[in-house]
Amino acid sequence: MFFKFKEPPIIISVGGSLIVPNGGVDTAFLINLNKLIRELVAQGKRFMLIAGGGQIARRYQQVGREVIGDINNEDLDWLGIHATRFNAHLLRTIFQDIANPRIITNYEKKLTDWKEPVAIGAGWKPGWSTDYDAVILARDYNAQVIINLSNIDGVYDKDPKKFKDARLIKKITWEEMIKITGSKWSPGFNAPFDPVATPLAQKLGLTVIVTNGHDFDNLERIIEGESFTGTVVTPFRIDAGFYDRDYYLGKKGGHKIPRTESFFGNIFHNIKGFYRALIYKLTLNPRSALEVGSSLGYVVRYLRLFGVDARGIDYSKTAISLAPKHLRPYLKLGEATDLPYKDNSFDLVFSHDLLQRLDHEKIVKAIEESIRVSRKTIIHKIYTKENLWYKLFYNRDFSNVAFFYKKYWNKMFLKFKDKASIDKNRLMLPSFIETKFFLKKKS
Repeated sequence: MFFKFKEPPIIISVGGSLIVPNGGVDTAFLINLNKLIRELVAQGKRFMLIAGGGQIARRYQQVGREVIGDINNEDLDWLGIHATRFNAHLLRTIFQDIANPRIITNYEKKLTDWKEPVAIGAGWKPGWSTDYDAVILARDYNAQVIINLSNIDGVYDKDPKKFKDARLIKKITWEEMIKITGSKWSPGFNAPFDPVATPLAQKLGLTVIVTNGHDFDNLERIIEGESFTGTVVTPFRIDAGFYDRDYYLGKKGGHKIPRTESFFGNIFHNIKGFYRALIYKLTLNPRSALEVGSSLGYVVRYLRLFGVDARGIDYSKTAISLAPKHLRPYLKLGEATDLPYKDNSFDLVFSHDLLQRLDHEKIVKAIEESIRVSRKTIIHKIYTKENLWYKLFYNRDFSNVAFFYKKYWNKMFLKFKDKASIDKNRLMLPSFIETKFFLKKKS
C-alpha cells in the first residue's frame, strides 16, 4: 500500500547512454540505480525517472542515414523517441512493484491519482529531447529541481573528452547555458541540456543539477542535500552580487514586501527587527551580540537601542550600503565561514535565514565559526519546509540553495555536540511559523 507524499517528486533525467552505453545494456548501472531508488523510497521519497535514448538512439539514426541517405528530422526524432520508450519500459520492468503502471509518453495528460513512489517517462514528440519532457514534469508536479544524469561530471568550459584542461563549471546561469547549448535542436543533439528545454527551464525558474550518473554516492548526496560534484544551473548567479538593489526591491524573489524604497516594507521589517531584538534582550540580556548575515541591520539597530553592543557582518556590499548611515560603522563586510573576530568575542551570536542560503560545503564551517566567536549562546533561525506561514510573505527565493526539512538541520547541529549542545528547553514558535535552533556553548 502506498501513502501520500508531502514533497514534490524528485525528477531525474536518466541519460540513455547510462542505460545502454556502446550498444550494450549496463546491468551494473541499473542494479545500483534500483538499489538507491528503493532505499530512498523506503525513507518516504518519490521519483519521476525519464529515460533518454543515448547512443542506441544515435546509432539507429546513423544507420537510417547510411541506408537511405537523405532522411528528414522528424523521422530521425521518432527513431530517438522509440529508443527512449524501449529504455523506459526496461526501467518500468525493474520498478514494476513500486511504479505507476503507465509510462508517460503524452505530457499533456497528467497522471491521475498517482499513489506509487515511482513514475517512468519517455520521449514525447519530435523537436526536442527528454530534457524538455523533464521540464514539463517539473512544471506540472511542482518540482523546483531536476537532476540530469549523464556520463560526465557536469558542464565543462570545453569538451572534456577532447581537452585535458577542460574545467568543470560548478555554477552557471540559464543565460550562460544558452550560450553553450545554442538555441536550435537537431536529432541526436548531444549537449549538457536540451536547447529547447533551456529557455523553458529559465522561464519557470527551475534549478537543474548536471552530474555523473555512475557515481551513486554523489547522487545520494545531491538528494540528501549534502555537498556534491556537479554543475548547478540556476536562474540567477547566487553569490554576493545576487544581493543587489533588485533583490532588496523584491525583483529576484524573496520578500513579497520589499525592504527598500517602500514605506510599508520599511515599517514591516522594522517591526520584525524590533520584535526579534526585544525577545533577545528580555530572554538572554546579552552584553554583546553579533548577527551573521545582518542584511540591512534591522535587528542590530534595535539591540543597540536596548543597550547591547551589537555588531553585524554580511557578504553583500549592497546590503550594508542600504543600511542607515548611523548604523554602518557597526556593520562589516565579510563571510560567515571566516568571521574576523577572536574566540569568545560575543555573548550572543545569531543568524536569521542565513544558513539555508549557503552552499552545502560552507554550512558546516559557518556553524563552526558562529560557535567559535560566541561565549555563551548561538541562535540560528532557518527557513525550512515546515514554515508554511512564510508563503504569505515570501515569493520563491532562489538564494535558498539548502531548503530542507527541520530534521536535516537537527542532524547537522548534532555534528557539533562536543562544542555546543542544542537547548531544547527554549520556548519557540510552532514549526509552521519558524524553525530556530538554540545552542549552548560548552566550556
